[in-house]
Amino acid sequence: MSRPLQISADTAVKLAEQLKVPIEHLMHMPRHILLQKMAELASAPAQAQASESPSPSGQSTEEPKSE
Repeated sequence: MSRPLQISADTAVKLAEQLKVPIEHLMHMPRHILLQKMAELASAPAQAQASESPSPSGQSTEEPKSE
């Protein structure tokens, strides 16, 4: 049987809020699952930011209109 995670109370509260799980579940969650969920959290904002930007260089891909 695995022992509870060795993290501070503040860290446990913040992680539980971010992962939307009760603190009791978080403290007894297997380490590999917690790391996987943390990786998913870290990649979610990066994916959201990438989908919002028009191009990797930050410049618009539209050509200027000549009048």
